[in-house]
Amino acid sequence: MAGGITDTGELYSPYVGLVYMFNLIVGTGALTMPKAFATAGWLVSLILLMFLGFMSYMTTTFVVEAMAAANAQLRWKRMEKRKDDEDEDSSSGVSDSDVLLPDGYERAETRPILSVQRRGSPHIFEITERVEMGQMASMFFNKVGVNLFYFCIIIYLYGDLAIYAAAVPVSLMQVTCSVTGNHSCSVGDGTKYNDTDKCWGPIRRIDAYRLYLAAFTLLLGPFTFFNVQKTKYLQIMTSLMRWIAFILMIILALIRISRGQAEGHPSMAQLSGIRNLFGVCVYSFMCQHSLPSLITPISKKKHVNKLVLLDYILILAFYSLLSFTAIYCFRNDTLMDMYTLNFTNCEIINVAFIRYFLGLFPVFTISTNFPIIAVTLRNNWKTLFHREGGTYPWVVDRIVFPAITLIPPVLVAFCTHDLESLVGITGAYAGNGIQYLIPAFLAYCSRKDTQLVFGSGTVNKHLSPFRHTFWIVFVLIWGFSCFVFVTANIVLSESKL
Repeated sequence: MAGGITDTGELYSPYVGLVYMFNLIVGTGALTMPKAFATAGWLVSLILLMFLGFMSYMTTTFVVEAMAAANAQLRWKRMEKRKDDEDEDSSSGVSDSDVLLPDGYERAETRPILSVQRRGSPHIFEITERVEMGQMASMFFNKVGVNLFYFCIIIYLYGDLAIYAAAVPVSLMQVTCSVTGNHSCSVGDGTKYNDTDKCWGPIRRIDAYRLYLAAFTLLLGPFTFFNVQKTKYLQIMTSLMRWIAFILMIILALIRISRGQAEGHPSMAQLSGIRNLFGVCVYSFMCQHSLPSLITPISKKKHVNKLVLLDYILILAFYSLLSFTAIYCFRNDTLMDMYTLNFTNCEIINVAFIRYFLGLFPVFTISTNFPIIAVTLRNNWKTLFHREGGTYPWVVDRIVFPAITLIPPVLVAFCTHDLESLVGITGAYAGNGIQYLIPAFLAYCSRKDTQLVFGSGTVNKHLSPFRHTFWIVFVLIWGFSCFVFVTANIVLSESKL
């Protein structure tokens, strides 16, 4: 994400890629979706979920198209350099400046159009090298655009880290305070606790939360100062735990509904809940920033857009099943920010191991992701301020960048543990930029650059099905409208308080 081309890695089949994308998209956001559904009403939620799923699929195809265009640009540049090297060897007198022009538009104007078009055959758009979004932004955007891209991705990652830093202590507080407070089966039963309620003796719940936050920061924070990588076995373990937890929650809710024990009576529409629902849905469909890592290793990419569409249909069905079983199984006022906590109540499940597994599930999965997101954010900071040929002093590289990565999200988590709002705001602002605005601009700029470099008759074999300029304009108008709507909603909500 910090830019640059990295190794593709081991290739895998299109269906394995489909599974990887499914696992990437369905994450923490799904755990906050049931409460957002209940708050906004089932009909409004379903319509918005379907529409945002469609919009996310569209922008995913935009990113895939830009990846193909970036691969073509890099491949063409190498061919031109090789040609010029051969010409130099034969004393043709070709200038080096003809090869190393920094901008695609200038390169196109200095090359004979017929020569360019011959190189614009379909195979040149094969996606064989992993070009991260930062690198694509550097290729297709101007300096202002590149800086705005990094600003957006950094804000999103900060939001991600704040959500993770709050989710783990919240889960630990809810489970352990219930156990030690002699009401071990009361979490998720509708009992509302204040932060000032007692947890352990004189220790209040908010104090317990902050103690867990401090422990979480001390244990996982140091990884921000080093390089970490998620291993294959760690991926398998966390994916397995995630699916066991999701399937258990759906089955337990269905059993309760089938026995006539359902308590939920969701409304059809509540406009006041749309703001948070929008942010949660955007956050829950987020994958655009990781597409280069997912798509590039797929061995056969001929039908990649159809596979992505299938993935989105399956994810939409899964989100609908999880949310509808939740809002009909539980009353609106009993749904927790973190849905797993609703299953720590003995009336829902009397097997202690399952209760604690679901209650503590976010602790295990989020804790493995936190260091990776932190290192990614740290590297983006380094890339943003990097100057060609320059190096950072040791203190800046090893202390300052990790510190500015770790401290802000921990401070946000210290001030609030309202997960629904954190997810909603992160998705509605930074997520909006990454999921809608950046892919639309990438598609537009890469198309323009491709036409100028390869000629107007060249067709990108991975061109988005939404190839008409209307769709790009539609996404941009939608993205900017969402900024205005969410901001106005926040301002109006605050003015009523």
